[in-house]
Amino acid sequence: MMLIEETTVPDAALPVDEFKAHLRLGTGFGEDNLQDSVLKSFLRAAIAAIEARTGKVLITREFSWSLTSWRDRTGQTLPVAPVSEIIGVKLINTLDDETDLPNDRFRLERDSQRPRLRPSGSLLPTISTGGSVRILFRAGFAADWGGLPADLGQAVLLLAAHYYEYRNETALSDGCMPFGVTSLLQRYRTMRIGIGASL
Repeated sequence: MMLIEETTVPDAALPVDEFKAHLRLGTGFGEDNLQDSVLKSFLRAAIAAIEARTGKVLITREFSWSLTSWRDRTGQTLPVAPVSEIIGVKLINTLDDETDLPNDRFRLERDSQRPRLRPSGSLLPTISTGGSVRILFRAGFAADWGGLPADLGQAVLLLAAHYYEYRNETALSDGCMPFGVTSLLQRYRTMRIGIGASL
């Protein structure tokens, strides 16, 4: 399995001014924009960490996901949520020849935790031995910062500020995330029951 981010979060979607206000950085000086690239990098890092922790995409963008077999031919759970659109499905044989699956052969089953690619009929098409399938889809809560749920937006600002304040700290443990951030993210995390199972 391989998940590829085909489009990235555009700079215009990053809340640089809100982040400056959150950090209480000074304004009105001739070099107000001097740190913008640094602030954007911390915002991007915070977004990536939160997306990895929750399995939820914050700012809408396009992804491709490659598989060598279906887990369940009656419906394949997608790796992230929320998914707004299945753009296309390509079957790829051992010679790397691609065949586009007609759009009427599949549909998106929307779900805030576990969206699925469903067949229009009874089963998803067979993947040839040594072949694969590539699913192209669009996922995310909102196209811009203003459309994000308020708690997720606050979590990003808190975590980016944490990264900014401790940018020279090397003693923090791997995966360190402030309590305020983890509590804001708790309701977005996928609940797992048993080995490899999730709800």
